[in-house]
Amino acid sequence: MILRNRLLALAIGASLALSACQREPSPSGETGDAPASSQAAPQDETADQFIARVNAELKAMYPELTAAQWLSSTYITDDSQLLAAKANEKFLTSLNDWIEQSKKFEGQEMSPQTARAITLLKLGTAMPAPKDPAKLAELTRIATRMEGMYGSGSYCTTAGDSKSCRQLGELEDVLRNDRDYDAQLEAWQGWHTISQPMREDYQRFVALVNEGAKELGYADAGEMWRSGYDMSPAELAAETDRLWGQVKPLYEQLHCYTRTRLEAQYPGRGAVNGLLPAHLLGNMWQQDWGNLWDVLAPYSEQEAGADLDVTAALERRYQSDLNARLAKENALIDTDRRVEVVREAQLEDARRMTRQAEEFYTSLGMPKLPESYWQKTQFIKPRDRDVVCHASAWDMNMGGEDGKSPDVRTKMCIKPNEEDFTTIYHELGHVYYYLAYNDQPPLFQGGAHDGFHEAIGDTIVLAMTPGYLQSIGLVGAQQPSREALINSQMRMALAKVSFLPFGLMIDRWRWGVFDGSITPENYNAAWWELKAKYQGVAPVTARGEEFFDPGAKYHVPGNTPYTRYFLSHVLQFQFYKSLCEAAGFKGPLYECTFAGNQAAGEKFWSMLSKGNSQPWQQTMTELTGGEQMDASAVLEYFAPLQEWLKTQNEGKTCGWQASVAPAAPAAPTPPAAPGPERDATATRS
Repeated sequence: MILRNRLLALAIGASLALSACQREPSPSGETGDAPASSQAAPQDETADQFIARVNAELKAMYPELTAAQWLSSTYITDDSQLLAAKANEKFLTSLNDWIEQSKKFEGQEMSPQTARAITLLKLGTAMPAPKDPAKLAELTRIATRMEGMYGSGSYCTTAGDSKSCRQLGELEDVLRNDRDYDAQLEAWQGWHTISQPMREDYQRFVALVNEGAKELGYADAGEMWRSGYDMSPAELAAETDRLWGQVKPLYEQLHCYTRTRLEAQYPGRGAVNGLLPAHLLGNMWQQDWGNLWDVLAPYSEQEAGADLDVTAALERRYQSDLNARLAKENALIDTDRRVEVVREAQLEDARRMTRQAEEFYTSLGMPKLPESYWQKTQFIKPRDRDVVCHASAWDMNMGGEDGKSPDVRTKMCIKPNEEDFTTIYHELGHVYYYLAYNDQPPLFQGGAHDGFHEAIGDTIVLAMTPGYLQSIGLVGAQQPSREALINSQMRMALAKVSFLPFGLMIDRWRWGVFDGSITPENYNAAWWELKAKYQGVAPVTARGEEFFDPGAKYHVPGNTPYTRYFLSHVLQFQFYKSLCEAAGFKGPLYECTFAGNQAAGEKFWSMLSKGNSQPWQQTMTELTGGEQMDASAVLEYFAPLQEWLKTQNEGKTCGWQASVAPAAPAAPTPPAAPGPERDATATRS
């Protein structure tokens, strides 16, 4: 599943959805006028007054900042990149000023809320900037440039021929739909060419954010990231290890079953020394295996007595609407008009999918989305410009003021398939979190911790049971049977269980990069060593240090911490179980949907409204009755599937050795060429 991103993750406490792209610096390295900073601190200002002032200044600057970043993600041009970079520079300068001003209150008496706000202020960005203005400006340029490389990235088979270029969405379609081994390999390798030019930029980026983190008192940026969980960095690392230990046996069973099916599908090529081939899992990063349903479905529709092919239903619905629109046109409709009709059908279908997601939230008693949401959201990929298609949720004005309504949006390039459909439910989870905590002071407008923010929408996705999908017309009548249950569980496991080790390994790589245990000379080798260790995945051709495969995953050039996603995949099952209990559900956990239940909705909304105003352990206790993150609900949910998988895997040698050696000699990778709107000189020399 595509999970929520934050393009530069310049978030105060809470994951503000910020994005940016930046043009190349001038040869002289000049950055222009110094950006405006926050107001000077009054001499007799108390700690409480200081935080009140910071909240006011932050809320005042926020709409300008997010507007610049929205433009840079939805209109990738030199102009929008410049505006976003300068806005980011201004914000980081103000943040550094606020942190410096906060130091005079150390050791003074203050309210617990003010003390918490000051702590959150110091952890207010995933991109700590050096105090040196020149280095700060350099950091924003590099960050926005990497964003631009990713957002406009194209793989071209013929240099100089724009018609031969494909962007991420088209390459993902190959992995999703095409079972030809070589076509999938070309698409996978092709996308991974777009990140090669980022390598030098990323190395410098790491040095700069580490310098900023050290100035704030942390050993490196990774330690700073791990400090934002109301526990010590060491405790957070140990906690993620403990949670992974709980769910690892389930993942190993799923891995073993998947390997067997792939080996049957691709005799002699379905495994790499016991590891899963990276290009054969239906997803560019192997984080969600749901697109392999045709290969991995335990039982046929006839055997299960139930059809769970949501993608086919969505495609049929879209095609039916498109055909009806075309039927109304003149028989001699020209090409331009046909394109317009297709675009109208695509937009309407994306809006309809989004309204179905909204209806789930409103059925719980939550408010309808503001009308501005429908006017300003990016639902589909524009035809006339490069955009960052990676799905994201945006709070543009922290709830608005002076009678203005909240300006919340999502940014996607929606297609009629199950992956995008469930992603909409996920993104609206962020949006409803924004709406719920918008009454909090700006520094408390965030998730209880960042894993909470990612878990909200996915808690709703867990409640999208076959019964719920039938109620909204996307699957047929469900005949209760053991086969139907296993199919339903497998459908969910391919999204949820497959993700768990991926959610862990990305930050394991970055923590090593930040602390120096992974050196620039070993960036790619370490990446694949960790993918082998945690995911049991390997490339089928050699991936030497001439590649920078981490940069082919959005969250690396976008600098979005990733441990949140791993934690969210544990938390969402805890939240789901609690809401099912609040709804009075009796029965196996995996059968519960709380759609339409006001009691569950009230409990959920109460948690969301707290934002980051208190330690997450307290918020967790109020929702679930316990303050510890725990994966037992994951195991309870998937218990039938885990037993079935053990039976299927009997007699097989499961597990893998963490080796990334390719099974075949390295094949030459076609060179990347500039896309139709991409400057061939835009990469840094």
